[in-house]
Amino acid sequence: MHPRLICLGMAGLVLAIAAACGSTRSTADDIASRPPPRTSASYVLAQGETVTLAPAVTLRLERVNDSRCKKGAVCVWAGYISYSFVLADKQGSTSFLLAEDMPGASKTATRNGLTFTLQGLEPAEPPALKAAVPDYRVSLRVNISQPI
Repeated sequence: MHPRLICLGMAGLVLAIAAACGSTRSTADDIASRPPPRTSASYVLAQGETVTLAPAVTLRLERVNDSRCKKGAVCVWAGYISYSFVLADKQGSTSFLLAEDMPGASKTATRNGLTFTLQGLEPAEPPALKAAVPDYRVSLRVNISQPI
């Protein structure tokens, strides 16, 4: 083999090794500079709306039940508002209820490694006695308590 070809071959090998080392370093730098995975997020849902929480994991606000005393009405109790959700993943689906003032319910629930906490409602006040049912918007925080 010709000496120049050996030198060119060696030079090519050195460049290939240097490129490989450089690409490994940039990959490590890229990984180090990435933000950490999200462990919580807030969502706003309307009745019937679905949001994707992770690949193959969805949350649907199935129903809003508002039994609060309407403005202008005379009531013997204040009533409450509750929210029925359906969490679906690869294993199937599970339903749960969130409410702030409802007896036997809580504003926080944990299902399948996720914790759901009510944050707010729009409109916050009950509708007037003869008003149409409002277009409710429920805000909630979802925290990951274990990998999905």
